Amino acid sequence: MEMEMWWNVVGMLAATCGSAGLIPQLVRGVRTRRLDDVSPWLLILLLVACALWFLYGTHKWDKIIMGANAFVFVLVSTILFLRTHYIRQRNKVYDGRDKEGYR
Repeated sequence: MEMEMWWNVVGMLAATCGSAGLIPQLVRGVRTRRLDDVSPWLLILLLVACALWFLYGTHKWDKIIMGANAFVFVLVSTILFLRTHYIRQRNKVYDGRDKEGYR
């Protein structure tokens, strides 16, 4: 196997490990319906970093960088959305109406 191919394998393994690290957080959040212990600033900075890495990968036409960061962007966006959604659900003030809006 030539050296370039080995480096591609290393890149794919790094991308897989980096991406897979967010999956347990997402699964736990969906199961517990609680993600308020995850810092929103961490998630926002990860989104910015992923977008910048994706742009860099596009410039270099590196499919590994582009694919990994697109996947991480989707995971982080999902975690941020669910975090906001779950917090808003818990903070809703019950006004005495049922699900259909009738008293």
